[in-house]
Amino acid sequence: MHLVLVSSLVPVENPSSGFDIANRAVLDGLCALGHRVSVIGYLQPGQSVAADGETYLLGELEVANAKVGAATKLRWLATAVLNRTTLSSAKMLKAGRRHVETLLQGLQPFDAIILNSVQLPGAFSAVFQKHPTIYVAHNVEADSALENAASASGLLERFLFRREARLLEQVERQLTQTASAIWTFAEADRFGFGHAVSDRAAVLPLVTGWELPESGVERLPEYDLALIGTWSWKPNRIGLDWFLSEVMPLLPADMSIGIAGQIPDVPAVSHPGLRFLGRVPDARAFVETGAVIPLISRGGTGVQLKTIETFELGMPSVATRASLRGIGEIPANCSIADEPVEFAQLLTGKVAQVRAGNRQRLSGATFHRAQKARLLATLERGLAGLVKPVTEPARRLSKEQAAPPMKKKSGTASHGFAVHEGGKS
Repeated sequence: MHLVLVSSLVPVENPSSGFDIANRAVLDGLCALGHRVSVIGYLQPGQSVAADGETYLLGELEVANAKVGAATKLRWLATAVLNRTTLSSAKMLKAGRRHVETLLQGLQPFDAIILNSVQLPGAFSAVFQKHPTIYVAHNVEADSALENAASASGLLERFLFRREARLLEQVERQLTQTASAIWTFAEADRFGFGHAVSDRAAVLPLVTGWELPESGVERLPEYDLALIGTWSWKPNRIGLDWFLSEVMPLLPADMSIGIAGQIPDVPAVSHPGLRFLGRVPDARAFVETGAVIPLISRGGTGVQLKTIETFELGMPSVATRASLRGIGEIPANCSIADEPVEFAQLLTGKVAQVRAGNRQRLSGATFHRAQKARLLATLERGLAGLVKPVTEPARRLSKEQAAPPMKKKSGTASHGFAVHEGGKS
């Protein structure tokens, strides 16, 4: 099949965020099944596009609120209001509808469009829904926005999140009702768009990388507890604040706690062993510096990629039930607790075992293989429900429509329609 993957941010060579890791898993899975995949979307500054697939960039765009100034945020808000759309989709309108339509015309014929998350598909839904679609739901975005509204610190923030939730519900209803299949990353999300479409929804198990990295030399832990995350994302921040305010005060004073990742408005908390480390060069390597990994999600929807990474590494952990969304089989070295007292007790007990010489690590290879096999099977079932594949040869974009595809050089940025080719056909 020839599939067009439409994503706000295109899959990248070195994914780091949960969104990027999920993007790569979908792209890698589709290519592993032998399909030709053309990708349309923006590239985040500083990133390089993934080698697989044919990537047609709408340009470079920073979409993280924490990384832009007040003027950019106000411009996004004004665009959202004027276009009666969500703030997340307003960021995507920079490319323009005609530009997107031209890209799709040049890529025809194709069998279907894979609509990856709600941002770019929501911005140009009328364009994309002229074709057969499959919708990839990273979260039930409307529910996440409502949770964010409930925890908002001010009236304006609460109003904006409620507005976002209302519009997101409309967009998600439209995208799911017209899709041939819906792929979610957690079982609860399969029913998050209503029972009327749940029979077309299936859960995509995820891996953080298509090939599991070989384990290096096992090192002694640098921290008793290691936590890392995108703390600017509201659901992640809710979990971090819960851990810092309710769990950490119950931990022994001699316990060392390393927290990596940029934290807007570092909380004023106190523990003798606490260290805020900021951005670290290698997230996976940092996880391995911990004796035990706390998995602390308290809200949001979708799968927690840090949970999958922890299980792939075979690290001992204590997890909230919300952290285990989308996980079919829980490893034996993961304990579950939702109450602060029990969570702290389990962490303390596991750390004591590590200090006594029992590292409690398992091989993550079995978990990784099982996740990948289930991912491929789910992708195949969803694609089988599409219309008959096209048989005529695919037509390339004309010179007037786009810059010709070219090999993407490492460390350089592409502009315009520009491009990398290397997918399977």
